[in-house]
Amino acid sequence: VVPGETALAFYKAKNPTDKPIIGISTYNVIPFEAGQYFNKIQCFCFEEQRLNPHEEVDMPVFFYIDPEFAEDPKMAKVDLITLSYTFFEAKEGQKLPLPGYQ
Repeated sequence: VVPGETALAFYKAKNPTDKPIIGISTYNVIPFEAGQYFNKIQCFCFEEQRLNPHEEVDMPVFFYIDPEFAEDPKMAKVDLITLSYTFFEAKEGQKLPLPGYQ
């Protein structure tokens, strides 16, 4: 992905069980220092997703890397940014705090 250009990626989630699952995804950016330049325009993370038994879905992430990434001397040797997600079952009545908010 070229800094400043938008990109679309898809993550696959599958419910291998015989029961429906309602889950939430959280994300991580590696290296950590590059995270400040990673901007999600549209994402499935932090929203509950229902997966029916044995259902497999593609979940889109529309994003861009801030053009300032290319100007930051600390990012000069960074040529790979990894975006990963963890999908876990939501607990009834429990809400995730939004990042940066208490």
